[in-house]
This record gives sequence, structure tokens and C-alpha cells, in this order.
Amino acid sequence: MSTTAQTGAADGVIEATPAAPSAPIIQLQGLSVRFGKRDILRGLTAELRGRSIGLLGPNGAGKSTLINTLLGFYKTSAGSARVFGRDIGTETRSIRGLVGYMPENDAFISKMSAVSFVQMMGELSGLPSAVSLERAHEALFYVGLAEARYRQLGTYSLGMKQLAKLAQAIVHGPKLLILDEPTNGLDPSARQRMIRMIREIRDTGEMRILMSSHLLRDVEDTCEEVLILKQGQIAHYSDLNEERRANRRFLELETYGANGDFTKAIAGLGCECAVTANRIKIVLADGIETRDVFRAAAEQQVRIRRLNFRRDTLEDIFLKAMDV
Repeated sequence: MSTTAQTGAADGVIEATPAAPSAPIIQLQGLSVRFGKRDILRGLTAELRGRSIGLLGPNGAGKSTLINTLLGFYKTSAGSARVFGRDIGTETRSIRGLVGYMPENDAFISKMSAVSFVQMMGELSGLPSAVSLERAHEALFYVGLAEARYRQLGTYSLGMKQLAKLAQAIVHGPKLLILDEPTNGLDPSARQRMIRMIREIRDTGEMRILMSSHLLRDVEDTCEEVLILKQGQIAHYSDLNEERRANRRFLELETYGANGDFTKAIAGLGCECAVTANRIKIVLADGIETRDVFRAAAEQQVRIRRLNFRRDTLEDIFLKAMDV
């Protein structure tokens, strides 16, 4: 299926013009959500503009609450939010016409065929019945369920159900695709297939993506921005492309005979270092290479037993945001 499918202009279909690429896709302005006396989201303020945005955080951080609030299922207790410039409190119906949602939990009618289910979801999104049926076939072809599209959903494997959930999320040609744990429970080959499709959708530029996942690797493989929540607040936001360009380089050394003179020599190169027992972690300064560290070790008669070189990863960013 080509992801160029646009929402038609027939009766009951919501016509929508997405915001310009430079405009925020999602704007959060002091957004707070309270259940009873408990604050779930507290004063979220951010502007998200990337083609693909990763939503991270431990269990209970507020990820699902944020998604449900953007979709208009939960009311705000303070602040506001906009999706493509539309207010979530007053323009909920318009926003739902722009959004495709792939939930974490299954919500199928088990005795319904996949094509009938996806058609129904297209109609609920505002498509006329005939258009929705055509799009349902296209969506199921696109995700690789063409041969199984007439089978009952109750007979599907877990991986096939995930693909069916993706098909119903894109059937109406949304401008924002919200994915909640899209690779949940998939085996390695099925996960790779799902990741490839998410990248393909992202790279067309026709749908923006907001993806919530517990798997840092999935977010790192598919997303350009990341928003990390902790206890209902924003713990960190970053542009991953900029993080990668400004990526710090690390050396982890296991040494014999290291002393204060060696660490002073490393500091003299402009590098940061931390010492634990016989292990030294060094953050390389610009222009400093591994050979410079070997040279300093030789001058100080320090033996390097083991050396690991690595760069900052999303895991490092996440753990720092969690204060781990």
C-alpha cells in the first residue's frame, strides 16, 4: 500500500491540511492530568517537530496517559496540548481524523475477518464504505497479510495480530501515526519486519510517528527525537540526530600499575576520567585519539590489559534521565 492515501472529501470525511514541516506536530503547554487526587502528568511543556518521536519512560511514568490525553480520552486538569495546531480539548474529532492509533492491547472482534475489521475501522475514521473497503485491501497488502485477509482474526498468530493493528491504524491515511509497543511479543524476524515498515513510513514523510516503547533499541532504530517521562514529568528531551553528531567517545580501560600521574596525564590531554579500582573510564576530548592514551600509558609505565571503545547510546541518555 502506498502511504500517500489521503482522506477524501465525501460526506462524513474530515478534510485536513497538516501543519507545515517546520511547525510543531505536538505542542504541550503546561499539560497536567489528574485521576482523583493523584497527578499522573504534571506540567508537561514541549514542542515536538520530528518525523518520528520516541516516547520513553519506566512503567507508571505517564506514557499511555499522554497518548490517551492527546486522543481526547482523558481530560486535562491544567494546561493544554495541540496536535497539528488543533486544541485537544475543543477539536477532538478533527484530531482523531488526523491520527492513526495502534494500541498496545488487542481490541479485535475475533470472528471478524481482517479485511472486514480494517474496513470498519476505516469507516469509523470517516471514510465512505466503498473507499474504506478498497483501502482495507491496500493496507493489508502493505503489511503483508494479503493471503490471510479473509481469515478470522481469532485464528491469527501474535505477529499477525500486530500487523493487523498496524493496518487498521494506517487505513485512512493519517498524518500522525501513534504506535504503542508495536514490537511487543514479536520474534526477532517479525520485529525486524515491523521496524523496516516503521522506517519506510517515516522516510516517506507523509505520516509523522509517535512511538511508545520499552525497547530502547526500537526507538534508537526508528526515531529522530526522544521524549523521556519520569513520574509524570519530562525528564529529558533531545534530537537524536544532534546527539549522534555531538556524540561523546568513551574509553574503558582495565589497567595495571596506574597511578595519579597517569590520570593527570590523561587530564592534561583535555579528557575527563573516572577511576574505580583498576578500571578507568575516559571521555575523549576533541582531537584526542586512542593512540594518545597509549602514549601516555607508555610514558607512565602503565599496562593496559583491556580497552573498550564506545559512544553514547540512547541507553546512556535514558539512564542519565532516570538518575541511574
